[in-house]
Amino acid sequence: MAAAKGAEFSHEAVMPRELVGALAELGRPKGVFVDGTLGGGGHGAGVCSFLEGDGLFVGIDRDAEALAAAGRALQGFPCGKRLVHGNFRDIKAILEELGIDGIDGAALDLGVSSFQLDNAGRGFSYMADAPLDMRMDAEGDGLTAEDVVNGYSRDELTRVIRAYGEERWASRISAFIENRRKSGPIRTTGELADLIKAAIPSSARREGPHPAKRTFQAIRIEVNDELGALSEALEGFIGSLRPGGRLCVISFHSLEDRIVKEAFMAHENPCQCPPGLPQCACGRKPDGKRLTRKPVLPSAEETEANPRARSAKLRVFEKLGG
Repeated sequence: MAAAKGAEFSHEAVMPRELVGALAELGRPKGVFVDGTLGGGGHGAGVCSFLEGDGLFVGIDRDAEALAAAGRALQGFPCGKRLVHGNFRDIKAILEELGIDGIDGAALDLGVSSFQLDNAGRGFSYMADAPLDMRMDAEGDGLTAEDVVNGYSRDELTRVIRAYGEERWASRISAFIENRRKSGPIRTTGELADLIKAAIPSSARREGPHPAKRTFQAIRIEVNDELGALSEALEGFIGSLRPGGRLCVISFHSLEDRIVKEAFMAHENPCQCPPGLPQCACGRKPDGKRLTRKPVLPSAEETEANPRARSAKLRVFEKLGG
């Protein structure tokens, strides 16, 4: 379901100074920079601010409303701009279609935008009753949260909720869902949130986040294949970087951060030889290095002003040869 007419797309960019600073210090104002998760254009505006007229900014997003909002936000910058309705996992195909053979820097902010979370009609939030949707691309024909909740078996639901939500009560929640489906399909976020709350023992609901938070996160990740898309995107972006170019990624939960960390480590140390060999025999050579051995975290001031930044982690990778 699309947002109501007149709704304003808003998303406060997380760690904009740190992310944009890591790209700006490359000193390539005429370069090509990509924001693979454009959102409302918060990080994009920061990138465009250091690009000259000969520079090019490419913004990608699955959400058409985000692209429209970003287009308005980026109008005043002199650099060239290409905004693409697409999935960042397809970065290589997107660059090929645009006639771009390499990029100097890229940004990925893996958080769900405030607009999507707060707009009840999109079905991301457990705080308001709405149709179960959760698609990042609201205009697409893909899997919805309603399909997952009503179509997956109990075992499949348990797997999704446990793996993607890291929810200790996954099997109990899926059992409650299965039992409830006997009387008809679950259609709304409110129905699902109430079921989850009933499934989790009251003693476990006294502290911590909303009881439905982890399950909603898990279903959203499943609907949008977020982890699969991230793994493909990381390979595509790293492969597209020019020598010395950088990829900056902000993640918001441990599953994402682990994928980012492991991808960066694999490109920094790709050797697959058995331990103990005196020298590498597999011939795999590093093609980049991690600039952040430990992730950069938001400042206390930022988390106080923007609580959604609390779990953010920034990692930066640089291609060799710059």
